Amino acid sequence: MNAIRTLFFTLASASLLSSAHAESNIQKFPTTQLTIGMYLIKAEMALTAENRAQGLMFREKMATNEGMLFDFEGPAQVCMWMKNTLIPLSVAFISTDGKIINIEDMKPQSLESHCGKKGVPIRYALEMNVGWFKQKNIKPGMKVEGIPK
Repeated sequence: MNAIRTLFFTLASASLLSSAHAESNIQKFPTTQLTIGMYLIKAEMALTAENRAQGLMFREKMATNEGMLFDFEGPAQVCMWMKNTLIPLSVAFISTDGKIINIEDMKPQSLESHCGKKGVPIRYALEMNVGWFKQKNIKPGMKVEGIPK
C-alpha cells in the first residue's frame, strides 16, 4: 500500500511540475486594442510563424474581453486547430480589410481543423473565449477596427 501511495504522489508531483513548467514558459505577446461595434478587445498579437504556432497553448484561462489576433502576413486559405490549447475558443476569420468572414467554435486539445470560408482569402484570425462572438451578437460581415497593418 505504501508503494502505491508513493507512486501516486510521485506521479502527481511530476504532473504538477510539468504543468507549472509549461505555464512558466508561456510567452505573452505584445497587445493592441481592437473594436467590433461597441465592444473593446485587448488582443495579444501573434505576428510571426513562431508566435502563431504557440498561440494560446497551455493557457488555463483568458479574461472576458481578451483574445489573440493572428496575422498571417498576407491573404491565404487559413485553418486553425487546438493542439495543447486548454480553453475552449471561438475564432473569427478576417479578410485584409478587417471584415469577419466566418466564425467557428473550437474544442480544447483537438486537432480538428477550423478554416476560413473556402475560396475567400483570410489575413487574420481572432481567437476569443468560446461563445464570445455569439454573446455579443457579432456576425460575419461586421468589421474589426484597429488591426495594425
